[in-house]
Amino acid sequence: MIVVVGDALLDVDLVGTASRLTPDAPVPVIDDAVTHERPGGAALAAVLAASSGEEVTLVAPVGDDEGADRLRALLAGRVQLIEIPATSPTAVKQRIRVGDHSVARLDTGGATTTFGALPAAAAEAIATASAVLVADYGRGTTSAPDVRAALSAARGPVVWDPHPRGADPVPSVRLVTPNGSEAARVAPEVTGDGLAAVGARAEALIRAWGVGAVAVTLGARGALLSYGEGAPMVVPATPVTGGDPCGAGDSFAAAVTVALAGGAVTGEAVTAAVAAAGAFVGRGGATAWDAAPAAAEPTAPDVDALLARVRAAGGTVVATGGCFDLLHAGHVATLRAARGLGDCLVVCINSDDSVRRLKGPTRPLVAAEDRARVLEALEFVDAVVVFGEDTPSAVLERLRPDVWAKGGDYAGADLPESAVLRTWGGQAVVLPYLDGHSTTALVERSRV
Repeated sequence: MIVVVGDALLDVDLVGTASRLTPDAPVPVIDDAVTHERPGGAALAAVLAASSGEEVTLVAPVGDDEGADRLRALLAGRVQLIEIPATSPTAVKQRIRVGDHSVARLDTGGATTTFGALPAAAAEAIATASAVLVADYGRGTTSAPDVRAALSAARGPVVWDPHPRGADPVPSVRLVTPNGSEAARVAPEVTGDGLAAVGARAEALIRAWGVGAVAVTLGARGALLSYGEGAPMVVPATPVTGGDPCGAGDSFAAAVTVALAGGAVTGEAVTAAVAAAGAFVGRGGATAWDAAPAAAEPTAPDVDALLARVRAAGGTVVATGGCFDLLHAGHVATLRAARGLGDCLVVCINSDDSVRRLKGPTRPLVAAEDRARVLEALEFVDAVVVFGEDTPSAVLERLRPDVWAKGGDYAGADLPESAVLRTWGGQAVVLPYLDGHSTTALVERSRV
């Protein structure tokens, strides 16, 4: 069981359209606004952790008002709620939005929460949890002495997602997850926003708080993980188009906690959390809080979908092929030139068995899966296809490229693939070859 401790909020989006300004002020008129409610703060983090399939308990101050009742209804059936009795009204954050853009935010409920003692059931849940996430939203929960004592006694790993108005983490915390601006506020003596500055801030926070590690989340730049000494680990984020970044920090903290609860080491947990936060933003962010996490996408691009998009736009499909056993400057020159002939480049590579038949039992030096990964990392390669035959004729029949490009000493000669290309009106061409570069020559020189 995972326990989330912190400040539970009610988030409300009022989403409408705007096509005119009011006559009395230069502000938009929002028409036909639709209300969308969702858990916020620690409540959102708890729901996101539960979406992984883990049993999750939320420990948070909850009052006796309409906002609290609406929050309880949103949590029902998703997480177990252990309430710390509160006497102040529930904090409600209302975003007024036009489409995907926020126009204003209205906050009610005051800046802090007044609440009573931590229930014994909550202290027991924290002590026995497989992992604990502290989702601090600066409303006072993490400052309470009995809450801090319970967190210090937790036997599982504790992740602390801090807030500028919140309390310092307890020293027994495994990982603290500030974002870049939060880290900068806590360690103002470090200037700059480069990785060196972020790393220095993380080290300063570890010294100040006495915690095990700090992972500074950097939005589209990913996250930097520091243990206070040695080189930090940087986990780049996968680029995301569009999406709502609201709640991304909660998604990261929830995912890293789930991973630690499952036995992952800290670096593995941070890597998984960066991927989870990117996927969360990509599917709509907090506005899609109740959407099931999408299944992991395959690492290889969908070649058929790629070709369909290019052809629908009237583009030219280019393909090339070879073993690409050790990628060298000659390969790079040919691939770059091939991509310049059209609107996408598909590289067809021989399978390991095919390479052995062509090159002998000592080849390939690099397995097909790794060869494909290296090629896919090149900006001018759009997709890689592995074929098992001795020639690419069959894969060419499937792809039907407009252009088949080969580098080498074929000028003036008919390429073996030309006949296949002609059956659908494609063209085989020869590209200039960078002299003095070949995998075989590299292998022979390495043996000297």
